[in-house]
Amino acid sequence: MRPTTRPEAFRAHTPAVPQIFALVLSHGPVTRAEIARRAGLSAAAVTKAVRPLVESGHLVEEAGHPVEEAGEEARRSPGRPAGALRVDGGRALFIGIKLTGDTAIAVLTDLCCRIRVARRVPLGDRSPEEVLATTGGLVEELLAEAEGFGVPVRGIGVAVSGDVVRTDGIVRHSPFLGWRDVPLGKLAAAATGLPVTVENDVRALTVAEQWFGAGVGLTDFALVTVGAGIGCGLVVGGRVVSGTHGVAGELGHLPIDPMGPLCHCGNRGCVEAIAADPAIVRDVRARTGVQVADAAEALALAHGGDPEARRVYARAGEAIGRAIGSVVNLLGPERVIISGEGLAAHDLFADRIRDAFLASAFGSAARCDIRTHPLPFEEWARGAAATAIQTFIGSAPRG
Repeated sequence: MRPTTRPEAFRAHTPAVPQIFALVLSHGPVTRAEIARRAGLSAAAVTKAVRPLVESGHLVEEAGHPVEEAGEEARRSPGRPAGALRVDGGRALFIGIKLTGDTAIAVLTDLCCRIRVARRVPLGDRSPEEVLATTGGLVEELLAEAEGFGVPVRGIGVAVSGDVVRTDGIVRHSPFLGWRDVPLGKLAAAATGLPVTVENDVRALTVAEQWFGAGVGLTDFALVTVGAGIGCGLVVGGRVVSGTHGVAGELGHLPIDPMGPLCHCGNRGCVEAIAADPAIVRDVRARTGVQVADAAEALALAHGGDPEARRVYARAGEAIGRAIGSVVNLLGPERVIISGEGLAAHDLFADRIRDAFLASAFGSAARCDIRTHPLPFEEWARGAAATAIQTFIGSAPRG
């Protein structure tokens, strides 16, 4: 791995700096007055936090329309146009890597998390050593691409399915990779010389949706992912929730049918044991007698009109809808976003999801906005980059 320069420290001179920067990142261009309103800060606190960010070039002030600003600064300059602040995306670059059971997807993004370059390579061997070697090659490629932009790479984010301890960079357990207690953050940082943030893949995607996607401006929402597994990212009070033990949002292991199929977690009737791709393939084979090879063949059989295959997808949709109803009843989010590679079958189970959700939702919880948002795996890698940006600006969750 090529040597790297020591990462530039973000100029977070006050506790408000990361909060304000994240706000401008997701809502910008935005005036100081709007920042103060959204962040619940005084005009003086905003001015103190913004000044070093403008001086360092991380924030850029644009000419704005005349707007009456509150606070001392406005009183000193009556009638001054209120310049809107935006993040200079070209100030820094980040690498995001999404690991699936058989592929590594990597992206190079700017500070605004816009994808500049994307790469993907197969994972032939899932051992930590081989995966690190493969991803190291991807990082080398993207570092070479970064040289063409003339901007340094300031951090790397890695998104992995399973039980991940972000604060320590440890993958406690990843079923798809077959890993247990792998200190991925430490190993990757030693190999690259860059700060590395390791996060659960669904939580990483939730960060990207919160800052740049369908969750912008919402303080409470949930992201449900459907595909090889069933995941759920939760934003409560404006923060992505991981829980004391790091496993908040394990919607896939919510028991729906106590007499249902055995889940790999050891329980019966979990949502994942009914609605995840492996469960669908299993049930399509059992109900139709057709030995479909994978989820794509199962989907093709259902789209071809096979009634038993279609019943499998209908049952999956019902399980997902009931699970979403439980989330909405417990947390009362404003929106639930459904995403993941499993949305290729959305036409087969969308009505069942909606019907089961409405049957499960209590009272006004049924007013929750349920929407679908298909995202390719490059967006999951972008989520990993978003966590690296979080770490860089110091807005990463604590504990």
